Amino acid sequence: MPQDFHLVLLIHAHQPCGNFEHVLERAYETSYLPFLEHLEAYPGVRVGLHYSGPLLAWIEVHRPEYFSRVKKLVQSGQVELVGGGFYEPILISIPPEDQREQITRLAVYLEKHFGQLPSGAWLAERVWEPQLPGALAAANVAYTLVDDMHFLSAGFEPEELFGAYIAEDRGQCVWLYPGQKALRYLVPFGKVGDVIAYLRDAASVHPGGVAAMGDDMEKFGVWPGTHDHCYKNGWLADFFAALEKNSNWLKISTPGEYLATHTSLGRADLPAASYMEMMEWVLPTRVRQRYHAVLNEFSARPEVLAFLRGGSWRGFFRKYAESNLLHKKMLRVSACLAAAPSRQNDSKAANELLEARDLLLRAQCNDAYWHGIFGGIYAPHLRTDAWRNLIRAESVADRQTPGALVARVELLDYDADGANELLLTSPESQALLKPNDGGTIAAFDFRPAAATLVNSILRRPEAYHTRLREAAGNPAPGAVASIHEQTRVKEPGLERFLRYDRWPRHAFRVMIFDPSRTHADYETLELREDAGFAGGAFTIKNSDPHDVELFRADSLALHGKSEASAPKLLLIKEYSFGPAPNGCEVACEVVLKLKEPLDQPVAVGIESVINLLAPSEPDRFFETPAGHANLRFSGTLPAPVLRMEDGWQRVRIALHAPLAKEFWVAPIETVSESEEGFERVYQGSQILAVWRPGLTTQKSWSLRLVWRIESF
Repeated sequence: MPQDFHLVLLIHAHQPCGNFEHVLERAYETSYLPFLEHLEAYPGVRVGLHYSGPLLAWIEVHRPEYFSRVKKLVQSGQVELVGGGFYEPILISIPPEDQREQITRLAVYLEKHFGQLPSGAWLAERVWEPQLPGALAAANVAYTLVDDMHFLSAGFEPEELFGAYIAEDRGQCVWLYPGQKALRYLVPFGKVGDVIAYLRDAASVHPGGVAAMGDDMEKFGVWPGTHDHCYKNGWLADFFAALEKNSNWLKISTPGEYLATHTSLGRADLPAASYMEMMEWVLPTRVRQRYHAVLNEFSARPEVLAFLRGGSWRGFFRKYAESNLLHKKMLRVSACLAAAPSRQNDSKAANELLEARDLLLRAQCNDAYWHGIFGGIYAPHLRTDAWRNLIRAESVADRQTPGALVARVELLDYDADGANELLLTSPESQALLKPNDGGTIAAFDFRPAAATLVNSILRRPEAYHTRLREAAGNPAPGAVASIHEQTRVKEPGLERFLRYDRWPRHAFRVMIFDPSRTHADYETLELREDAGFAGGAFTIKNSDPHDVELFRADSLALHGKSEASAPKLLLIKEYSFGPAPNGCEVACEVVLKLKEPLDQPVAVGIESVINLLAPSEPDRFFETPAGHANLRFSGTLPAPVLRMEDGWQRVRIALHAPLAKEFWVAPIETVSESEEGFERVYQGSQILAVWRPGLTTQKSWSLRLVWRIESF
């Protein structure tokens, strides 16, 4: 029997910044604690463990005894703690100075609490790009782990993946383990005997080699069905016992331990890649569906699958404009903090800057920037946590930078999409105005409460929506399966909520539509508003820190008329921004000018999109004639004033629409995939102030919508 074949397990545990307390409690009780207890019971099983900073910080406060138990395992040599970015960022997406600080923070934390300075680093979502060796080496990282797919994409043969390699960037090097996908799927979803058989076969072909696996601790207890499978039914105990039983030929090593006694198998020059599923999730929906069909077609031909690796992680910025906007805000705040003058002689100011740096690093936590099964761009609480941290950090940067605390307007391509935006900043607020999308406001930060008020998301087709429709009415599978192979729903009938927006979910969009349309049409996205004035490009006439004027001249394409016969309309949007008692005010005046009166009437609406998060909580509500209504309210409310309140963020918002007939209110709800199955998520409310102007007798008309926002 071949000797000295090694198994390296790197197990990763993470909870995102801003996650719910009950989620962390459940994950700890169902996974983190029992996994550690099993390690303690099987001292022959040596592993690398990676805990992200947010999770460690929670455990330190709420379960400090866990630290003592981990420290004993570290001191005995059974556990090697692995570093990484403290707040679990996608390293390639953040500035170099932030990369170093993220990695250094976690290394210092681990040394302080467990007495061991890590030599390796976990890569969040195993997102790799060729420049990473330099970034990792600069932060004193000796090794990391990626997937076998990274290597196969670079032309490696499967039989070459039973060792460690050297990756280099401009002379800076880092060791790389290729994680075995076969092990990721066998552990813990296959039979223990099959895992041992896989390792025995590998040992016979690669004596002296190593099989490595890096994967989530949550698959041992948090994923659906896995707690019973791993603990009540004994899978993990059986697995650990089998590893110890086969120790005469199978050496269980920590990642650093194996590298200390072995040489590399050579260079690994890898392309941009992540794990296989991630590279599928990032593709645009129609492309993803075709890609998935090709994967299925060649599922039995691994030599072909090696050439099919999907897209790169940065593609999420194209797929989800909301992710891109959050990312660009993060980059801007990082730059603003880096440019803030040093304050060594002012301890209060220096401490404030340090706190702002921490808020920035928290906002780099990866989960809110992407979506697959786990990614959280569809999770409002994760988006909101990042936005709130960035608002606070940016406010500090403004206070600490001379001349930055005055109202100002900037013309710039904020979101790097090739079109300029207007960024209006004041002590009370910051608004991002997009002339090329109907002159709408894409983001509005209310600084006194660090609240981002628009914060919604476009309802768009996702590849898994087809699976949801097909699975409607079918029971969930009974067997324990990988999370990538399940179709579960949190409530029946979710397919009824599959609606797809015509426009990004921005505020102050002007809708001109047939007056026969109703609230029901608005809620079901059947308003059939004029596309040019709702979402077309507007021209900036003038702008200053408090006022912006834009206009669009175009044909009014309603009532089925051709462009040649359609009436010509000049639409002017005039914004004003300013302080108000305990807060601020945003006003949008719309002027419609026609050459001739219309031969048929129209209705005009200005849309507000506001997300106050948890819709069923009693401290968040609309004020209605019947009393408080929760945020999932759908219906018509009387004009000219509509009030809403958020007791958690301590924000009140009043919408004033003089002369409007009514407000149409409808919830914005997405149907997205999560660890526990398909779920319906409240993403804010769309609120249309509706006017019915007399443009069949007049050639001009003006209407006005005002947001008054206050903290309390």
